[in-house]
Amino acid sequence: MIVPATPEAIAHAADALRKGDLVSFPTETVYGLGADARNADALLKLYAAKGRPADHPVIVHLADGSAATRWAKALPAYATLLADAFWPGPLTLILTRGEGVSDSITGGQESVGLRVPAHPVAHALLSAFMECGGDGIAAPSANRFGRISATTAQHVEDEFGGEVAIVLDGGPCRHGIESTIIDCTGREPRLLRPGAVGVDQLTRVLGREPSAATPASPRASGSLASHYAPRTHARLLQRKELIGALGRLARPGSHIAVLAHSIDQPPSFEGTWFDAPSESAGYAQQLYANLRALDAREADEIWIEAPPDGPDWIAINDRLRRATHRG
Repeated sequence: MIVPATPEAIAHAADALRKGDLVSFPTETVYGLGADARNADALLKLYAAKGRPADHPVIVHLADGSAATRWAKALPAYATLLADAFWPGPLTLILTRGEGVSDSITGGQESVGLRVPAHPVAHALLSAFMECGGDGIAAPSANRFGRISATTAQHVEDEFGGEVAIVLDGGPCRHGIESTIIDCTGREPRLLRPGAVGVDQLTRVLGREPSAATPASPRASGSLASHYAPRTHARLLQRKELIGALGRLARPGSHIAVLAHSIDQPPSFEGTWFDAPSESAGYAQQLYANLRALDAREADEIWIEAPPDGPDWIAINDRLRRATHRG
């Protein structure tokens, strides 16, 4: 049930979480599907609703950074630098798990993902949850596992319907793609997932660029080869490839849906055409909404014009590669 995120609704949602129900709420990145991170039954309900594999970890959302010591054994000095710079905000830190942290949170690993979101509704919900005895909300993105993330309350309702007790409506998400994930379990920071905090921002704080993930790095949310995917077969095409494909498109009765950012719709094109913003922030903010809308057209295929390769587009390209991966 979608409800406006009033103080009364937020208090009701916090109480629902304490009772073991699932609640969806907005963050600055995407909408989360939340459960009491200390409630084993609620976590089972969360995994079942998403269809999430038991070995795939979830991120614990906290009201403030001081709560991290209840979940992590320690914060390395560079992790503290990152937390001070980007919390509250769209950064997840993977830390060595503390005592009593459930395998359901960590996917059976010795690490735990923590984030302090900046969205005012998320902050208010986390604060209300703490006031009624809660200690962190486990909240992966509010979509079926591997599918397109939700960036509006309606996306969540379309995905889950009555399986979620309350969907707090905080409007469209500002960033539109998930948090950046940094592995802080070793001697140096490693980038596990690019996201709303750019590599250039991380480098300025750390004094060096974070290292790349290795096969020994912890498993992290959204890091599978196929993820964020529409049900319709989707292809990522370079600009020249897309122009060529459009020129050859002549099969009678075929329905192609296109997401372009630098190409104008040909006069003869009879499918579905969406124009994405040409700048990275706007493109990211609308990405999942565009993919969901294209997927709903039930086309034969979705053709996506590949974005540029610049530093501002790293996270967007990461999402599109996974969304169009066919293993």
